Amino acid sequence: MVDFEVLKAKFFEALDREGGSVTAAARAVGVNRNTAFGWARQAGVRGRGKSGTSGHPGRAEYERLRAAGVRRRDAAAQVGVHVRTAHDWDQGIRQIGHSRLRPDGRLIVYKTGVTIIQPPLAAVDAPLHPRFLNVAERETIADMHRAGHSLGAIGRALGRPASTVKREIDARAVDGVYRPHRAQRTWAESRSRPKTSKLAADGPLRRYVEDKLRERWSPEQISHAVVIEFPDDESMRVSPETIYQAIYVQARGGLRREIAVALRSGRTRRKPHRSPEQRTRRFVDEMVMISERPAEVEDRAVPGHWEGDLIVGPRSDSAIVTLVERSTRYVMLGHLPGGHTAEEVRDVLVPLIQTLPEHLRGSLTWDQGCEMASHKQLTVATGVPVYFCDPHSPWQRGSNENTNGLLRQYFPKGTDLSAHSAEDLEHVAQQLNGRPRKTLGWRTPAECLRDLLTAA
Repeated sequence: MVDFEVLKAKFFEALDREGGSVTAAARAVGVNRNTAFGWARQAGVRGRGKSGTSGHPGRAEYERLRAAGVRRRDAAAQVGVHVRTAHDWDQGIRQIGHSRLRPDGRLIVYKTGVTIIQPPLAAVDAPLHPRFLNVAERETIADMHRAGHSLGAIGRALGRPASTVKREIDARAVDGVYRPHRAQRTWAESRSRPKTSKLAADGPLRRYVEDKLRERWSPEQISHAVVIEFPDDESMRVSPETIYQAIYVQARGGLRREIAVALRSGRTRRKPHRSPEQRTRRFVDEMVMISERPAEVEDRAVPGHWEGDLIVGPRSDSAIVTLVERSTRYVMLGHLPGGHTAEEVRDVLVPLIQTLPEHLRGSLTWDQGCEMASHKQLTVATGVPVYFCDPHSPWQRGSNENTNGLLRQYFPKGTDLSAHSAEDLEHVAQQLNGRPRKTLGWRTPAECLRDLLTAA
């Protein structure tokens, strides 16, 4: 006869050896898996899987690699799992037999192809808008209704109308019995209402959208035009997003894939747009944005603050660094005959800025071009902080943009900039600095800078 106490003791010894995996420990001592789980539950022990994280021995190492910034495909290869498995780990998808349980509560049974919508515990317990009844309020309704209190009394206890209590009991009670937790689960299930796309089935609306896409209309144009052409037909209504979904998302699509080529973007797959918080940082060294620039720079009252940029030659083979002082419009040019990498731009800017006296090294404002990736090293070498403009905002460097336009008189677009020497650039800078400017009261930038230097 089998001594179950001895077998149980061996099981718990094996459980320690197997790293907390109930299944592995049961196999090691030759006991039924269901019996082993029963022993574990009675002892208050929770099975952890062989590795302590979801059963796979490489899961912990995979999560460590992902936290360190390793790409999914590379991390999966290092721990020896398929990239699909790694994708499931990242998305929080659990495999249950031949099914996958998604975090949103969808259980996809692959043998039958059926998707079961079931609310996860987080959805059932999620705090929502105060207008919705929560679990605690439903428990109060059940307790007071069972005790024989009136609907008005229950409503006063909850601070809600009696009609709300009546509708809740009428809708959720089963055979005259109101069970609060069952009611909460039923309500959570009813909130998820997956609907078939309007464009999934053939019909007048789908044909209208297809015809207009072939005529190169945008989804937004189609959405507004259908209201004008069919003002009294509520079935002829579609939002731009519904059209995009029908084109790009196969699971909910209804339009043929070739219609996608009618879109101006020419893409057959949707391009995701991340929020600013989710976007990958532009540079390794964190940028200081123009919004943090001191107010004295904005009003041009204090000299010594500069705006910078590049003008680039054909095929980006050559470039010229342009610096403009904001209060005097004084121009300085740097020679880049062979390229404009971050290191090359830094090595030109550092000696150029170091020719200035200390009181004229206030700040430098630049766009987010990759040539300024070494901005931290530039600041350390010169003491000049670098501020970055917002994306697609050239007006934030207005003086520099205007100067670049003037420089195109000397270096037309399409000109090989490497053909010009450093002496040529110095000559051009002197000519620009010798021109009188209306914004300076018809004085020249050179005269304004001279006054600053002599006053210091």
